[in-house]
Amino acid sequence: MSNITVCARFRPLSSKERRDHGDSVCIRCIDTETFILKDEKEEDIIFSFDRVFCEKSDQAEVYEFLVLPIVRDAVNGINGTIITYGQTGAGKTYSIEGPGILECGEQKKGILPRVVDGIFEHIKPDKMAKYLIKLSMVEIYMEKIRDLFDLSKDNIQIKESKIEGILLSGATEMSIIDPAEALQSLSTGIANRAVGETQMNTASSRSHCIYIFTVKQELTGDKRMKTGKLVLVDLAGSEKVEKTGAEGRALEEAKMINKSLSALGNVINALTCGSGRANHIPYRDSKLTRILQDALGGNSRTALLCCCSPSVSNASESLSTLRFGARAKHIKASPRVNCNEDKYSKKNEALCPDKDESCKRILNKLKESLDIEDVKLLEELFILEGILFDPYSVEELEPSYEDVTLRTISSLQAAVEELVFTVEELKMENYALKARIVAAERLDVLHKESCKSSNVLHKILSAFSFFKWMGSVPSVRWLK
Repeated sequence: MSNITVCARFRPLSSKERRDHGDSVCIRCIDTETFILKDEKEEDIIFSFDRVFCEKSDQAEVYEFLVLPIVRDAVNGINGTIITYGQTGAGKTYSIEGPGILECGEQKKGILPRVVDGIFEHIKPDKMAKYLIKLSMVEIYMEKIRDLFDLSKDNIQIKESKIEGILLSGATEMSIIDPAEALQSLSTGIANRAVGETQMNTASSRSHCIYIFTVKQELTGDKRMKTGKLVLVDLAGSEKVEKTGAEGRALEEAKMINKSLSALGNVINALTCGSGRANHIPYRDSKLTRILQDALGGNSRTALLCCCSPSVSNASESLSTLRFGARAKHIKASPRVNCNEDKYSKKNEALCPDKDESCKRILNKLKESLDIEDVKLLEELFILEGILFDPYSVEELEPSYEDVTLRTISSLQAAVEELVFTVEELKMENYALKARIVAAERLDVLHKESCKSSNVLHKILSAFSFFKWMGSVPSVRWLK
């Protein structure tokens, strides 16, 4: 098992930050792994990560330290995930894409185009090995998964396979043969991504964007198949409405972004809480955490890049981001080589990139001349023969059963917690009621004692008045 690699990156101050606060920063780097953050209370907090990239660090440094080892592993059949996390406008998308995908100098080139180049540099096709590279690109917008290569697919479902892990059923997979083709496809997908303008960012990401590279390596000599999946996740930034000025649709987007990031934080907390008993990990509380299930404590080598602003005006947000990274660093992952010994199995028929598409085209042609029932019968026969993949196969029953079980347990736990809370409330109300009764009883006793004292005083005063009156009456001689 290995820990998640966590790095922090601080972008240069923006023109707005310089205008409002000058050159004041809240960060002081000690070495390449340690730095001090001064929070809003002027207190120093020390952080240590695998690497710290200060504002003068370049894109190549980030790629070579954080990403390149994961690219090498993906080519050799080990899953990998790179995640960028931080507040809006902290430099996440710049780190992933750079200034642009297609037209960008070597120095400013982002992680994504470098990954494309890295994959093709490390594959070595020959007589003993053949490679197939596929690319998918989706975004999670308003808690729906949209295919950025085919906008008609705007509600993609998440499936789970024991062999392949988490899958996006029906997402477009483009076979790519060279870096230029891959970059062109990525440029098309990026243009379809949801963005908007806020007071903190003129091109703010309004969705979580996920790039998926699947590298399949067929070793013809010993009949083996290796499959490595490389996932890049450009998270939308957490937002404070008073800073972004979001309203209307942008406000609703911000709420959904913050909600999914909160779910991600809950998963990190559950994975790192250190409880002695088995914990329920709430992966299914959001689409984001469900997709990242393998990356967070599963079959994947994972790296997290915490992007921050160095400005004193964003000290609280930077502190929150860094604390998230510090927690994530304790997550244990179990990456392994995804190797299939039988290259002739039906699962490996996925190597043919156009097989499913060809079968679907044939079915569509048959619909023109056959009854719909006949076409459905053919489709069922294709599935039974393993020619088509059935996303609702028996393989899904166990995860679905597990999902229902976990949700039931979670609901029961929530009900118990609510019941305990209610009991505590009732105890407090009961205690307060008893206190009021005791106070009322004391007041009643005091009132009675006061009444008695008043009666005694009244009698004394009456007697005093009587004797006073007697003293004022003239003496009378009593006759015998």
